[in-house]
Amino acid sequence: MSTVDPSGVVDAHHHVWDLSVRDQDWITGPELAPLRRDFTLDELEPRARAAGVGASVLVQTVTVAEETPEFLALAAGSDLVAGVVGWTDLTADGVADTLAALREGPGGAYLVGIRHQVQGEPDPDWLVRPDVLRGLAAVADAGLAYDLLVLPEQLPAAARAAELLPGLTFVLDHLGKPPIAAGEQEPWATRLRELALRPNTFAKLSGLVTEADWHRWSTADLRPYVGTALDAFGPDRLMAGSDWPVCTLAADYGRVMDTARDLVSALGQDEQRAVLGGTAVRAYRLPTA
Repeated sequence: MSTVDPSGVVDAHHHVWDLSVRDQDWITGPELAPLRRDFTLDELEPRARAAGVGASVLVQTVTVAEETPEFLALAAGSDLVAGVVGWTDLTADGVADTLAALREGPGGAYLVGIRHQVQGEPDPDWLVRPDVLRGLAAVADAGLAYDLLVLPEQLPAAARAAELLPGLTFVLDHLGKPPIAAGEQEPWATRLRELALRPNTFAKLSGLVTEADWHRWSTADLRPYVGTALDAFGPDRLMAGSDWPVCTLAADYGRVMDTARDLVSALGQDEQRAVLGGTAVRAYRLPTA
């Protein structure tokens, strides 16, 4: 298993998919049409290397059990992927057994977290349902992190879940999808700060360019939201991720990673290293050299 330079750059959030293996049924409508093709590690790796990225975290895309072992096998054959955030049905019986089986399979050592598309759940309190909390407790017992893919209105439930499960590391994807294109902060900012009060929570500076105006965004548009996140979490609980290939709707890989560097450039060197790599290593317990 490859190791990660703890002082290097980690892309803490990206995807891949092969439409000949499985449809990505969330890619609908003309705006998302550019994503309706295969995106592979072979395509990503040279872009990541050119951007100075030494390691990455591959994140699930669909709620299909077969995807996670496929991603683990991909990671085992990759010099880039250091960890996989997979999917399992948290409401099912035997979550602990399912996680154990994933870890015992090919590439199982690369499993670092679990995620569910909570943003698609109609119940704003889905995360604090008893059956979901039981599944999340199994994720904690397995020593894995849990990625929060939520909308701003679901942040209060995320905060309650983090309080109920202090032994589980929660990682907020895409800063909880702030309304950047609208230029608004509230009520997102207040809800983000409430989540950040839980010491077992982290957040990703990822997916922001696609929450902004895809065609006219600038780094200045993102800066107020990143500033709010830095104030709430601090650099030791923030990590940068590309959200490739979804980011390509608004920017290429290199521009996204350059923007992340720009957004933290006013921080001290140690703080920059944390956001650009060290935090991801700690939150996901990535193996270090």
